[in-house]
Amino acid sequence: MDKKTIALVQGDPAGIGPELMIKLLLDKKIIKKANILVIGDPIVFSRGENTVGSRINNVLHISSISNLNFSEYDINHLDINFSGIENVPIATVSEIGGISTIESLRCSLELSKKGFISAIVFMPFNKESMHMAGNEFNDEIGFISKFFELKTRVSEFNFANGMWNSRVTSHVPMKDVPSLLTSSLICEEIKLTNKTLLSAGYKNPRIVVSAYNPHAGDGGLMGSEEIEIITPAVEKMREEKINVNGPLPADTVWLKVRDGEYDAVVTMYHDQGQIAIKLLGFDRGVTILGGIPIPITTPAHGTAFDIAGQNKANIIPSQNAFTISLNMVEHRNSTFGVVSN
Repeated sequence: MDKKTIALVQGDPAGIGPELMIKLLLDKKIIKKANILVIGDPIVFSRGENTVGSRINNVLHISSISNLNFSEYDINHLDINFSGIENVPIATVSEIGGISTIESLRCSLELSKKGFISAIVFMPFNKESMHMAGNEFNDEIGFISKFFELKTRVSEFNFANGMWNSRVTSHVPMKDVPSLLTSSLICEEIKLTNKTLLSAGYKNPRIVVSAYNPHAGDGGLMGSEEIEIITPAVEKMREEKINVNGPLPADTVWLKVRDGEYDAVVTMYHDQGQIAIKLLGFDRGVTILGGIPIPITTPAHGTAFDIAGQNKANIIPSQNAFTISLNMVEHRNSTFGVVSN
C-alpha cells in the first residue's frame, strides 16, 4: 500500500511546538508510516532542532508544492517565511506567532482540498496569539469550519488511554451553557461522536451521555434538563440505531468508561469532561476535530510556556496524535468526503 502524506503544521514558535516537532521527526517508526510534509517557517524548524540538540537529516526544503519529492527524501518542508519570526521570544504571545500559525494552517487546509495530503497533525497553537493576529473565532475549530464553509456540526474530541470525550458546548462562558443546551444539539453531538469513532475504526461505538445536574437531577429535584432535554435526545438516537446510553451522573460516569463499559462520553460542557480525561490520561492525550472533511489531530495540551525552550516537553501525545490521524485515514469512508492523495 502506498504511503499517505501527513501534513505536520508548526505550532506557535514561542511554545513547546518546535521541540515536539523535532522529537516526532526523530522517531524512525513515524517516518516509516507516512510521507511527512512539514508546513511553516524554517526558522521555527531550526529553533526546535536547537532546543532538542539534534539535526533532522534527509529533509528537502521546497518553496512550491509542485516540488514534492518523497522518493529521495523522508521529509519535505514547505517553507513559508514570516518576517520577524526570528525575534519572537520563548514563552511570549505575539502577533507574528499567531500569523505564522494561522497561515500555516490555512496552507495545510488548501493542500487537503487539492488532494496533496490525507491528514493534518498540528503542534500546539496559542489562542491568544491567534486572536492578536486577527482570528475572529475563539479557537481553530471556527477558523477551519469557515474555511471549508461547513454548515454541519464540527466538534472537538479528546482521547486518552482508550477513552473519548465529546462536548455539546465547548469554549463558551459557563453562564451561557444552560441556554445553549437543546435536545437537537445533543442529538447532533451524539451523531457526530458515533461517526467520528466509526471513522477511527470502531465497529460499534459504545457511547454514554453525561447528565447536566448533580445526581442526574434526582428525578427533577436538582434540575429538569435530564428529563426535558437530555433523555429525549438519547431516546431519539437509540431509535436511529446508535448504541447510546444515559444520562448518567457526571461524577461517576467516567469510572464506567475507565473500566471499559463505554468508549466515549458526551458531556454537556467543557470542564465536565476535560477535568476527568486529563486526570486519567493527560500525559497521553490527543485532540481530534470531528466533522471536518479531513482527519485533523493535535496533542491535547497547550503551548506550555512554563517549560518552552527547555527540552522537557513530553512527546507521547504528539506521537499518539500522529498515530490516530493515520488510523483515521486508513478507516475513512465516503461519509468523510476526503480526496485521496
